[in-house]
Amino acid sequence: MNRSEARELMMQLLFQMEAQDEYSFEMKEKFLQDKKDMKVQRNYFDRLFDMIVKNKDEIDRMIDESSVNWKISRMNKVDLAISRLASAEMLYMEDIPASVAINEAIILAKKFGTEDSSKFINGILGKVAGKAAEAQ
Repeated sequence: MNRSEARELMMQLLFQMEAQDEYSFEMKEKFLQDKKDMKVQRNYFDRLFDMIVKNKDEIDRMIDESSVNWKISRMNKVDLAISRLASAEMLYMEDIPASVAINEAIILAKKFGTEDSSKFINGILGKVAGKAAEAQ
């Protein structure tokens, strides 16, 4: 399994967690029980999960500040999951360039989101990337 596939699984897990309003280690482990191929990218997956859960409030604040006229509570859950994933990569994973995080997010948005998701997410993540660069 490559990182793109691991990102796709993470997006699915984040969507499920948001739908159930439960962000826990137990939920992650239950989700991964059926994912035998995760061994190759398990370290990346676990690191990303930890960063998202540990920093969820800060990530959500950045997304909220970067979206125009859209509160997180009103966002499509798929768009929110993708935005959280890519924001975590840009803010907390220095080995992942912002351009890679944004590109991968757009690919996920085109695959799983609505017709407008990729543009919406690209706009948010562009602003998050700018804020992340300023903070460094």
